[in-house]
Amino acid sequence: MRLQSAIFDMDGTLLDSMPMWRNLLNDFLHSQGRMAKGNLWEEIRPLTLEDTAVYFREVYKLRQSEEEIVSMINARIAEFYEKEVRAKPGVEEFLSMLKMEGVWMYVATGTDRPFAEAGLKCAGIDGYFRGLLTCQESGAGKDKSADIFERAMVRLRSNKKDTIIFEDSLPAIRVAKAAGFRVAGVYDADCPGDQDEIRALSDYYIRSFEELFTATPV
Repeated sequence: MRLQSAIFDMDGTLLDSMPMWRNLLNDFLHSQGRMAKGNLWEEIRPLTLEDTAVYFREVYKLRQSEEEIVSMINARIAEFYEKEVRAKPGVEEFLSMLKMEGVWMYVATGTDRPFAEAGLKCAGIDGYFRGLLTCQESGAGKDKSADIFERAMVRLRSNKKDTIIFEDSLPAIRVAKAAGFRVAGVYDADCPGDQDEIRALSDYYIRSFEELFTATPV
């Protein structure tokens, strides 16, 4: 796996954070004495946090205002990233190896900057990266545009031939590949049904960073 620079997704790739996201809103409703109906994760996955607050008030008849709901959920997210989140197994060892080899690294994440910065610091891996970009800052999600990857590559003073994107999300991998990037697909247990297509699309596929030292092209 030859590379000059690397761009990393954060949640589900570097950080073991997807279980928190999947359980976050169920736990919030439970704290308000409500039980989630059906598959809540699939219902709210396309929504912004503000739209989720509207949905909660309409469907679950919560007494709080939409602003209060957003604030309460954000407080829980902040607590997780500031105090609880951990890197996935093998991540720090791999980042350390890349740094010793002179590889420049960046983070491209859909998570808001304050949470992302706190999470990388809490996990003890913030010092490996030359910076991070968020989808909010780039103006589009990774499932719709490769702009965040393009901008990170420019900041790394690299090119697509010498850059690898590490990503666990199938929609983001589709976009990155369509834009001409090399991709290392990273397994995350949160999306088991996507793995066959991720494996087929990716230039490299790994089940964990502990295995990355022996990963081969697919």
